[in-house]
Amino acid sequence: MENNQMIDSRALDKKVALRSMPLIILCAIFANLDRMNVGFAKLQMTSDLGFSETMFGFGAGLFFIAYAAFGLPSNIALDKFGAKRWICTIMIIWGALTAIMYMVQTPEQFYAVRFLLGAAEAGFFPGIVLYISRWFPKRRRATMTAWYTIAIPIAGIIGGPISGLIIDSMDMTNGLRGWQWMFILEGVPVIFLALIVLKYLPNTVQDSHWLTPAEKQYILSELQSEEKAKVESITSFSAIFFNKYIWILVLIYFSLRLSLNTLQLWTPTFIHGAGISSNFSVGLLSALPYIVGVAFMFYIGKSSDTKGERRWHLFIPMMLTAIGLCLAGAMSTNVVFVVIGLMLAGMGSTAALPLYWQFPQSFLSTATLAAGLGIISSFGSVASFGAPYMIGWMRDHIADPGMALYVISFVIVLGSLTIFTIPAKSVNQRDAKKTADEAVSGAESKA
Repeated sequence: MENNQMIDSRALDKKVALRSMPLIILCAIFANLDRMNVGFAKLQMTSDLGFSETMFGFGAGLFFIAYAAFGLPSNIALDKFGAKRWICTIMIIWGALTAIMYMVQTPEQFYAVRFLLGAAEAGFFPGIVLYISRWFPKRRRATMTAWYTIAIPIAGIIGGPISGLIIDSMDMTNGLRGWQWMFILEGVPVIFLALIVLKYLPNTVQDSHWLTPAEKQYILSELQSEEKAKVESITSFSAIFFNKYIWILVLIYFSLRLSLNTLQLWTPTFIHGAGISSNFSVGLLSALPYIVGVAFMFYIGKSSDTKGERRWHLFIPMMLTAIGLCLAGAMSTNVVFVVIGLMLAGMGSTAALPLYWQFPQSFLSTATLAAGLGIISSFGSVASFGAPYMIGWMRDHIADPGMALYVISFVIVLGSLTIFTIPAKSVNQRDAKKTADEAVSGAESKA
């Protein structure tokens, strides 16, 4: 039998990535598309149904209240029933709910469907982060998470133009408005994609018939070695709630979600408000923040893995996001500066997300990882309700359209600074290795 010394780790990483990541990325693209398409629907929907900016913001934000409430139980269910079965289930539900959005006529219906959609999607993102942590070692995790989160910018790149095109070209086809067709055409394919997940997504390392016994052992032994080397590891469910670093991570995630959901839900409105009237043109311009975000995300992810450094690689993108949102708010009637500001914010938030998810895994043991990720995702996602509701309320009641973006930017800056309260030795590979080496040297000298 092959032994670990005969395994080419780079070839094995590539083999696992090619088998699992393309399908994961495709699912995540639809998840983000179904999350952000309500921002494009708003261009017609609010006037058709008589919704105020506050009503829209409240309804859009209710998605994330449900997301917060159901994140933990959904992640635990994924851990219990297996990745492929649980992801298939929630995809069927959220695909159906997205399509049903075309039937909405009242604020109450809008609120109900958005809430249910949030409950359905709650376990997807943290669940996939958990899935990646059980297939890839720490040295590859930031890059793989970056590949996963590339779905966010890809959804923005293709989703903006496609959504705008559907709204313009399908308007009044068979008596339905363009926004109604958009929900149908972007929701139904998810149901069919869920069945592909059930058939083809690899479940666990142990169950994978396409890995040799030696390859399985190599992956599992590397993951087990990393588990033993963690500087501070939370090993019980109750300890998650009493660990200060978990709550620091919740605060950081809170500020990060503010930026992500501001971009996803309000970018079309900001561009439209700057003077662009064509829905298709709004869609094209909405793609620019995500295009530049893709390149910056991979640069930051690779740099972080290569240098073994996490904190500065997260701090810089988050600060870039705050600067971009401030610029878009200050120059809200100038389309060039609005787009530049949104591009800076898109670069920062897109790059920050995969880097952020490397932090919780430095504190949580294998036994508590599913629950810990669910808790962080749930509490942090409360910000995702606050951002759309606050922006909608301020647009209805305050003359300065940029005020909400200033407030959000301030919170992001606070979250960025909080990063440095986390010890470098806990999250930076280079510092963790140095600490481990010092411990070995100390033990040897005593001996």
